[in-house]
Amino acid sequence: MKTLIHPNFSKTNAFDTTAKVCSMLHNMKFELMSYTRLKDKFPPCGYISFREPDEAAAECDLIIAIGGDGTILEASSYASKYNKLLLGINTGRLGFMASIESDGLYKLSKLISGDYTAQDRMLLECEHITSAGTSVYTALNDIVISAIGRLCDFEICSCGALASDVRADGLIFSTPTGSTAYALSAGGPILAPDLECIQMTPICPHSLSSRTIIFSPDNPLEARASAREPDTVRLTIDGVDCGIVSKDDKLTIKRSEKRLRLIDIEGNSFFNAVNNKLMHPVK
Repeated sequence: MKTLIHPNFSKTNAFDTTAKVCSMLHNMKFELMSYTRLKDKFPPCGYISFREPDEAAAECDLIIAIGGDGTILEASSYASKYNKLLLGINTGRLGFMASIESDGLYKLSKLISGDYTAQDRMLLECEHITSAGTSVYTALNDIVISAIGRLCDFEICSCGALASDVRADGLIFSTPTGSTAYALSAGGPILAPDLECIQMTPICPHSLSSRTIIFSPDNPLEARASAREPDTVRLTIDGVDCGIVSKDDKLTIKRSEKRLRLIDIEGNSFFNAVNNKLMHPVK
C-alpha cells in the first residue's frame, strides 16, 4: 500500500512517533513517501521517497497525519481532493479526530488485516463573491465570518428567505465533524459525525435569544456581513485566514461534493473521544 506520511514536527514526540510509524509500516511492506520540503527533517532511513505535495497525494492510497487536529485538518485537504483514506495519529493536545494515540501504534497492524472502518465525513464549500471575482474554499470543520471585539450585523438567507438576522462578533458555519471544534466553544451542540447538516452558531451574540440553528445541507445558505468600520470582518476556513469580507460581498455556503474518508481503527472513536477528551475535566 502506498502511504503518504504527513507529520508536524513542531509537535512534541512527533519526530519519534514518525520514526516508529515508518519503521513499522516498512516492515509491513508499505511503500512510504512524504514531502520534498521535509526531506532534511525526516528520521534518517533509505526507504522513504520524497515528492511535491500534490504529486504524493495523487499517487498514494493512504495518508497518515502525525500531529494534532490542525495537522489532520491540513492533511484532509489533500485526502478529500484526491479521494484518499486518511488516518490521524495524535501527538498533540486534544487530537479529537485522531484514531490512534502515540502509545497505540501497535494498532497499525489492522491496516494489513483490514480490521477498521472508513467513516464518510461531510465537507462544506464556501464561495466568496466579491466585485473582483469569486474564490472557492472547502472546509472539514468550519467556515467563520468574524470581527472579534467589534459587533457586526449578519444576515443569513436560505431558499431566498431571511433565516436569521443577528448582531454578534461573528458566525460559525460548521459540519457535524466541526461541531466539536470552535462551534462547541461558542456554545453549540455536539453532533454525531455521520449526520448531514450545516450548523450555524453565533459568536458572542448581542441578544438573549440567539441560538445555534441547524440547516438542511440540501439548501445553500447566503450570508452577508455589515460592520461599522470597513475591512474589519474576516473569513476563516478551518483556522486559515482567507481575507476580508466587505459589506457588498456575498458568501454562499453549501455541502461540498467532495467527501473525506477518515479511518477509525478502534471503532466508536468519536464517542470514545467525547467521553475521554471532552468530558474528562468534568469527571
